Amino acid sequence: MAVSFVQKRFMASAFQKWAYNLSGFNKYGLWRDDLLDETDDVKEALKRVPQDIKDERNFRLLRATQLSLTHSYLPKEQWTKLEDDKLYLTPLVKQVASEREEQENWNKNF
Repeated sequence: MAVSFVQKRFMASAFQKWAYNLSGFNKYGLWRDDLLDETDDVKEALKRVPQDIKDERNFRLLRATQLSLTHSYLPKEQWTKLEDDKLYLTPLVKQVASEREEQENWNKNF
């Protein structure tokens, strides 16, 4: 049973890495949260992150745009690895969405 668990865990991890690399955005040095559509919730979450995080995000987006325009990728050693990809915006987006829903419910009831 333990072997089965370890095998499943390894397979899931290997599949995650494969799917992450297959997506292609890591070849531009982007993180998963860099790809979020800029909805109102995302815009509000971006207002809440520290300036240095915004600057790093903007740098990654500008660099990816430049690489895309020149039809090139970063050198492989500079590709974003799954282990290095941090979800810096997703928790804030969830918080903003929750606050918005709470406000909407409050407005409905009163």
